[in-house]
Amino acid sequence: MSGLPDGSPTIRVTAMPADANPYGDIFGGWLMGQMDLAAGSVASRHAGGRAVTIACDAMKFHAPVLVGDEVSVYASLVAVGNTSMTIEVEAWRRARHANDACKVTQARFVFVATDTNRQPRRVASLPA
Repeated sequence: MSGLPDGSPTIRVTAMPADANPYGDIFGGWLMGQMDLAAGSVASRHAGGRAVTIACDAMKFHAPVLVGDEVSVYASLVAVGNTSMTIEVEAWRRARHANDACKVTQARFVFVATDTNRQPRRVASLPA
């Protein structure tokens, strides 16, 4: 499937047997965790420090991820509030020895920047 996001993935990982159910399909929670890690990386870079997940919109799974698939997670900052950041995240899979990639899911994650006391703090505006 064409339509891969521009740029390099934020995270790239191989799905392993411990991440799968008895039928060899990767758990949705594992995939969501990878997406949260990627979004958190983008949020903490923009915030220049600690950022915590406060929301994730509905996820719809378009295709399964199988043991051995390479999962690439793309995350980009799409909106910034006073203390919050919204990150668009897409997960794509590629069979271990294939070139074609397939989008498996997408979601928007919302993070809030926090200080050392875990209280919300302001973040910079979205770059122009």
